[in-house]
Amino acid sequence: MSPSSSFARRTAPPSRLTALFAALLLIFVAACSGTGTPSTIPSASISAVATATPFAMLAPTPSATPAPAFPVTLTDDEGTAVTIAQEPRKIVSLTPATTEILFALGAGPRVVATTDFDDYPPAAVALPHVASYTSVDVEKIVGLGADLVIAGGNSFNSPEAITRLRGLGVPVVVVYAPDVAGVLKDIGLVGSATGLTEASTAMTATLRSQFDAVAAATSALPKPRTFYELDTSTGPIYTVVDGSFTKEMIVLAGGTPITTGSTTDFAIPLEKLITADPELILLGDAAYGVTAAQVKARSGWAVMSAVMMGAIRPVDDLIVTRPGPRLAQGLRELALAIHSDLVLASAAPIPPAP
Repeated sequence: MSPSSSFARRTAPPSRLTALFAALLLIFVAACSGTGTPSTIPSASISAVATATPFAMLAPTPSATPAPAFPVTLTDDEGTAVTIAQEPRKIVSLTPATTEILFALGAGPRVVATTDFDDYPPAAVALPHVASYTSVDVEKIVGLGADLVIAGGNSFNSPEAITRLRGLGVPVVVVYAPDVAGVLKDIGLVGSATGLTEASTAMTATLRSQFDAVAAATSALPKPRTFYELDTSTGPIYTVVDGSFTKEMIVLAGGTPITTGSTTDFAIPLEKLITADPELILLGDAAYGVTAAQVKARSGWAVMSAVMMGAIRPVDDLIVTRPGPRLAQGLRELALAIHSDLVLASAAPIPPAP
C-alpha cells in the first residue's frame, strides 16, 4: 500500500471503503510516495518515549512583509517557478486544505471551483467541482477562466493535469506539506500567490502561538503509548505510519505513537498491536460509527491495556489531519483526548472570512 499525500482526510464519501482509500491516499502526510519524497520526521520505535518539541522550534516565524506587487514569481513546493501576472480574481482550489486556507485568508469570494471532497467552510461546498479522488477536469477549469490554481503535490493531483493547465497558460502553484512546519510555509505561499501576505503572516503567527501553548502544556506529562485507529471495517487494522504527519501530531499532543513500523504500509497485524500494548486507543474512525464498546468486543483486543482500562476515545480525525487553518484546533483536541485531565485555554478560532 503506497499512499501519496495527506492534503485531505475523510469527508463523508459514499462508503467506508471509499473513505479508507481516500484516507490512506491522502494521509497528511506523508509517508514516502512512489516518487521517493522523504518525510522530514525521523522514524522511531513504538517503544520509544516521544517528547513534544515546542512548535516554535520547528520553523522560523515568517517575517511580516507587504503584499507583493504583481506580477510576482513564486517557487512552489515542487521547486517550480510560477509567475502570476496580476492579482488573481478566479481561483481554483484542488485540495480541501487549500480551500480552507483561501477562505480563512479572505480570498473565499474569489474561489470559483473546488473538489468533490471539499466540505468546509459551508460557502465552499456549493461551488462547482472540478476534481475527484482520481481526476482533474482541465477543460472545466479553463472554461471558468481560472487565473490561479492551487494544487496538491506528491501526486495528490495528477501531475499530467498540472502540466496541461500550465501549458494552457494557467498559473498552478503546487503545495505539499510533509510536516506541521510545512503547513505554515504553505499558508504563506498561498498568501503570497493571492496578494494576502499580511493576512497569511498573521494567521501563521496565531497558529504557531496555539501550537506552542499545547506543546508547553504537555511537555512534562507522561507520554502514553497511543494507537490511532484509521479503520478496521475491511478486515486489516489501519493506523499511523512512520514519518507521517499524524505521527508528528500525536507526539506534539503528548503521546507516544504506535506505528506500523513502515513509511508506506498502513496495516498493522493484530499480534504486533498486542505486543505494542497501547495504553490509549484513539478512534479516528469514530465519525463512521465506531465506538468504544465495539472495540472492547473485538476478538483478541481484551488483553490490551487500553481496553482493560477503558481508555478508548473518539477524535475528530478531519481537523487532526487536515493541513489548514483548523490544525491548531485539531492539536488541542488531540491533546485533550490523550490527556483527559489536561486544562487548556480555548484556542482562538480562525474562521473563514465572510
